[in-house]
Amino acid sequence: MVKKVKVGLLASGNGSNLQAIIDQSERGELPAEVVCVITNRSDAFALERARKHGITAIHLSHRDFSGREAYDAALVAALKGHGVELVVLAGFMRIITTVLLDAFPLAVLNIHPALLPSFPGLDAQQQALEYGVKVTGCTVHFVDEGTDTGPIIIQAVVPILPDDTVESLSLRIHHQEHKTYPEAIRLFAQGRLSVKGRRVMIAGGHASSDASLINPPV
Repeated sequence: MVKKVKVGLLASGNGSNLQAIIDQSERGELPAEVVCVITNRSDAFALERARKHGITAIHLSHRDFSGREAYDAALVAALKGHGVELVVLAGFMRIITTVLLDAFPLAVLNIHPALLPSFPGLDAQQQALEYGVKVTGCTVHFVDEGTDTGPIIIQAVVPILPDDTVESLSLRIHHQEHKTYPEAIRLFAQGRLSVKGRRVMIAGGHASSDASLINPPV
């Protein structure tokens, strides 16, 4: 039997990526088990998603703590208490401190709706549309002390269409997120990821030398 890595997921909102991860795990397609979901907002729908699947759901408000470090120390205690091996951020609207990063070295992942290092921070889809780029996408990366600056594990490219809005573009990016985030977790669980400088090396993974995406097509 393949050992499943124990995942603790941090969210602040809807939790659609959480659902994709749970679904693949329950179908036996992902060697990972979400053992707890923690949110900083009591109205986060991610809590309901967790409860529906019998996963421990915890509301831990940041307003109850004196600062970021104190809050992260409480997160670490909850995560460790559930035997978490990998921390997954999914729409978690909090800046992570070294308190959590040091407790889970190279074991905290995040996903961002752009091709980093382009358009970090909030409103990435709006940033891409306003800049006029022809492609954007999503990026799964290890978390470091910066904002969306950690080593990149996997990216998916999404072409921007002439009539795109933030909503239509976000929908297509979400579709790719629901594939790439579970894949990054799979690679972690299989022990295939290593970091050399800023580069994440994937054991046994090789892209085609002529793979490309051009928008508009030529």
